[in-house]
Amino acid sequence: MLENVQSPLQSEPGQDIAPDALLRLLLDMERLAILGAVAQDALTLDELSKRVSQKRATLLRNVEALLAAGLVRSGADERLRLDAARIQGMKRTLFARPLAPEAARDDGDVVAKYVRDGKLLQWPAPNQEARRRVLLGWLAERFEFERDYRESEVNELLRGHSLDHATLRRYLVDAGHLTRGGGIYRRATPIAQV
Repeated sequence: MLENVQSPLQSEPGQDIAPDALLRLLLDMERLAILGAVAQDALTLDELSKRVSQKRATLLRNVEALLAAGLVRSGADERLRLDAARIQGMKRTLFARPLAPEAARDDGDVVAKYVRDGKLLQWPAPNQEARRRVLLGWLAERFEFERDYRESEVNELLRGHSLDHATLRRYLVDAGHLTRGGGIYRRATPIAQV
């Protein structure tokens, strides 16, 4: 039903969106109303139409723009949902602190220094944030995109490293590599650096 509506952003679903285009998208009260509604409940188009009181053509255009930007996703049940993982990724990208000069170091060198036989040997000191980010990215690669993990599965994937699995799990969530909700973890959708 939505595939025939042209997106004002002219992007494919899941593509990265420039910060200025994202801002233009969000500075629209009708789109904000849609985001607010789908943040509360997964809704069909008919349910959403009643909730936000928009004309059908306007609603379709706005939903298509939100789908194209990756802020909203539609499941097999044709219900629209807020894409929390994607939004977390956008937030992480837009508000990331600039990397220290040390970050120019080759990621492979960092992994080689701290990892043996697929396990972390030690964790970098607090003042080595760039190295920590590289290692968290390396750890995140153990998780598949678009897959739900129970906490026990996450723990199993993180066991045997120099830090306990609970600490690593928290670091991955805090850094935005994993999202958590209702006891379920997912690898966050990557967003290209702006």
